[in-house]
Amino acid sequence: MPGIARQAIEPLLHTAERCLELGIPALALFPVIPQARKSLDAAEAWNPDGLLPRTVQALKRRFPELGLITDVALDPYTSHGQDGLIDESGYVLNDETLAALARQAVVEAQAGADVVAPSDMMDGRIGVVRRELDQAGKIHTRILAYSAKYASSFYGPFRDAIGSGQSLGTGSKETYQMDPANSDEALWEAGLDLAEGADMIMIKPGLPYLDILRRIKDQFKAPTFVYQVSGEYAMLQGAIRAGWLDEKCVWESLLSFKRAGADGILTVLCSACRRMAQGT
Repeated sequence: MPGIARQAIEPLLHTAERCLELGIPALALFPVIPQARKSLDAAEAWNPDGLLPRTVQALKRRFPELGLITDVALDPYTSHGQDGLIDESGYVLNDETLAALARQAVVEAQAGADVVAPSDMMDGRIGVVRRELDQAGKIHTRILAYSAKYASSFYGPFRDAIGSGQSLGTGSKETYQMDPANSDEALWEAGLDLAEGADMIMIKPGLPYLDILRRIKDQFKAPTFVYQVSGEYAMLQGAIRAGWLDEKCVWESLLSFKRAGADGILTVLCSACRRMAQGT
């Protein structure tokens, strides 16, 4: 991912300050966990003294007005790289994973996250997370549900960046992420998540799934977000750096999301776009 770097807490504070200066309202945080702290049960995911809770606390102390979105999924924390717990054969156990995801979400909310974003694609997890947040007194913590997350080839650079790709190896997430050929399932999943208590819907990836974005927005009229994923970023940046595309193609890609109905866009190109807009 050219131009993208992992950041420790102190450098991230400077990045957050610059984002606020540029008018960026929120940051989404994804942790890189040392291999020694990964495990079969992903227990580090709900460690209140872990990297992600400490990062949220530091950002909120310095910039209380900055919105923080935290990922709810086990793949950064599992030794096998899957988003859920697995049995002896490597099969992902949906129901057993739900309690772990809820514990993770509560810890993130208690640290100060404004929005928790379950990206795991386990069935029923939104209802469980909402119930546990409410029982923990976090009634104002919002849920951004990755309702239409496809088993895409565009995730590779991100998985390498956080270390889950190495853990996953030759494994697959196709048993719980969505079939790229299936569009109707996206509407079904979005409807279920909203009924269980999701406040917002996420479609991931972005550019290859503009039709899904439009269908979900038209069907539910709910706040709908789209994720311009690492492979999309790498594709655009690679072409720009090679001189094959003008940098304005970045704007064009983001405009396509808005035109298709997105209320918000999650992208690592946000700072670059704001600088382009301001001529800085």
